[in-house]
Amino acid sequence: MNVLASIAILGLLIFFHEAGHFLAAISQGIRVNGFSIGFGPPLISKKIKDISYSLRLLPLGGYVSFPDDEKDNDISSKDPDLLKNRPVFQRAIVISAGVIANLLLAWIVLIGQAVFVGIPSQPEKGVIVMATQPNEPAFASGLLPGDQIIGINGVPLGKGKEAIMSLVKEIQASPGKELVFETENTTDHEIKAIRITPIESQGNGRIGAQLQPNIPKDLSPAKNLNDVLSHSNQQFYELLSKTIIGYKNLVTNFATTSKQLSGPVKIVEIGAQLSEQGGTGLILFAALVSINLAVLNSLPLPLLDGGQLTLLILEKIRGKPIPEKIQLAFMQSGFVLLVGLSVVLIIRDTSQLNLVQQFVNR
Repeated sequence: MNVLASIAILGLLIFFHEAGHFLAAISQGIRVNGFSIGFGPPLISKKIKDISYSLRLLPLGGYVSFPDDEKDNDISSKDPDLLKNRPVFQRAIVISAGVIANLLLAWIVLIGQAVFVGIPSQPEKGVIVMATQPNEPAFASGLLPGDQIIGINGVPLGKGKEAIMSLVKEIQASPGKELVFETENTTDHEIKAIRITPIESQGNGRIGAQLQPNIPKDLSPAKNLNDVLSHSNQQFYELLSKTIIGYKNLVTNFATTSKQLSGPVKIVEIGAQLSEQGGTGLILFAALVSINLAVLNSLPLPLLDGGQLTLLILEKIRGKPIPEKIQLAFMQSGFVLLVGLSVVLIIRDTSQLNLVQQFVNR
């Protein structure tokens, strides 16, 4: 049931992304001939007013198709309502609308949580381990997702972000040096010492663990609109900034950061685990993945919105469209790259399913 919930949320987020492109096009009177969720053979398909709506076999994305992409149609190539014949600014709106839709959805979801569910209480002492990476020091030491780190080398940690910053600073400053982590299991409150030796990564120590502040699961009602907006905006900014930093690190430190890449299998698994927290876990999953979809699609890579926007910017600079052969080669190379990467991640994540442990509600 948890897996189905995470798959449903992924599908919903993809729907909103593609709906952004779709609505941006039809609101400007641009011709659209298809709206699809998923790839491959259609499972359900219906044509309404010259637009084919379909749900397809592979739920790994979606697309909005335009008559411009078809060679055989009755529409004149000079039709002003074809996407390719519209000004660069209007086409840029259509291309960017998917990213904007995902960012807006994440923000609305977080506001909805604050209004209808509540706002988290103040953080308590220590840091919570959200996940550990296989074959990294934290995983090898026996540090488990859900463990609460309350001290390091005999020094108690504080609360909230300060606790995380203090812990990360100590880890980064100690490559090759053994550290003693004082941990408390959040289920049985057993306290034990775990020895971990950070490995070196670009001059800093690393243990391969994802951490978050120790914030109680109990939520309190928001007192006013200012509380709602303040908390939601802070959450949104933190998720967005961490996502951007993550992709930046992927470029600057690919060898290390690439181990943290997640494919569809891993994403669904994380969603299933977060759903065990109930509605709040699913809300966090929806907001996080929606922001990730927005940032990912903003990258200037072939087949992604950022890649198409890059071609559009070059067209504006040149004063004429990029030759079709170059555009085709650009898109085809992106297709091979993304499909190949997806296959590798699916195989890797599936093979590691038996290594994954619960990191919530232990």
